[in-house]
Amino acid sequence: MTTNRPAAVLALAQGRSNHQAATDAGVSTRTVLRWREDEQFLQDIAEARTQLLRLAVGRLAAGAVKAVDTLVDALDTERGQARVQAAKVLLDATLALRESLDLEERLTALEAERRDR
Repeated sequence: MTTNRPAAVLALAQGRSNHQAATDAGVSTRTVLRWREDEQFLQDIAEARTQLLRLAVGRLAAGAVKAVDTLVDALDTERGQARVQAAKVLLDATLALRESLDLEERLTALEAERRDR
């Protein structure tokens, strides 16, 4: 077996167990637990998780444009209940996106503050 610490980082960033991360990295679970005591290793996991989330958000954003177009078209072409549902979905999505953007801005500010210390 070869030691592949980045494989463990990726597995843990994806929410996999210590045992699964150990298997991916070719090490024992005890080794992964020891690595988890290292601040740099934990930071690497956090950074990998952030990258994964950015990729997911990018894919969602690409699909969101099509979804919004569909909802907007439904507002004009559908009748009654379908129009109300389309409007509700659109408003809910707008509010959720706003909350996400607010959280992202707060997190960025906190990370910058932490780096400056």
